[in-house]
Amino acid sequence: MKQINNYIDSVFTSQDDILEEVILSIKDNGMPSISVSPSSGKLLTMLVSISGAKNVLEIGALGGYSGICLARGFDKTGNLTSLELEEKYAKLAHSNLSKAGFGDQVTYITGTALLSLEKLVGENERFDFFFIDADKDNYGNYLNHCIKLAEPGAIIVTDNVLARGSVADVEIKPKRYTEAMKKFNETVANHPQLESLLIPIGDGMTISKVKK
Repeated sequence: MKQINNYIDSVFTSQDDILEEVILSIKDNGMPSISVSPSSGKLLTMLVSISGAKNVLEIGALGGYSGICLARGFDKTGNLTSLELEEKYAKLAHSNLSKAGFGDQVTYITGTALLSLEKLVGENERFDFFFIDADKDNYGNYLNHCIKLAEPGAIIVTDNVLARGSVADVEIKPKRYTEAMKKFNETVANHPQLESLLIPIGDGMTISKVKK
C-alpha cells in the first residue's frame, strides 16, 4: 500500500512549495504529522472543482494542508468553514491559508466539533461539500450531522478509512480505530441517503454523494 501511494505521489503530483511550507510549520509547532498525502490533497482539489462546490465544511483543520487543497478547488466566490478543536492549530491553519491567498475565504470555529455542528444545524446552515478528518470514533456522528447540513447532491469525503490497511488485511497490526473504521465503512456503504465508494488513495477515502 505504501509503495503504491509513493508511486502515485511521484507520478501524479509535483513539488508544491506552499504545501511543503505547511508541512514544515506543522513540524516546527510540534503538531502531529498527519496531513493528507499529496495525491489525496490533489483529489480533494479536483473533487471540489468538478462538483462546483461553493460552501465547503472541513472537520479537522490541523495546520491547514487539506484546507488549502480544498480552497484551491473553488473560485473567488467559494468559502471554507473549518472546525478545529485546538485554538493553536486553527491559528496556524489560518496563517497558512492566508499565505496561500485564501485568508478571506476561510472561517475557523474552534471547540468540540459535535457542538459546532449542532450549532450550524440549528442555524440552518447548508454546505455542498464536506471533508471529515478528525477523531475517528466520532466519524458516524460527524456523518449524520453532515447529512443534516447537506445541500441535495452534496459530496462528503472522509479520510483514513483504511486504517493503514488494517480494515482489510488481518496480517496488518490493527490501529486503535480499525474497528471504528470498519463500522463506519459499512454504514456509509449501506446508508439509504448516500451513494458511496472507497478510494484506496493515501490512507483511504470514502467519497459519498447525498442523494437528491
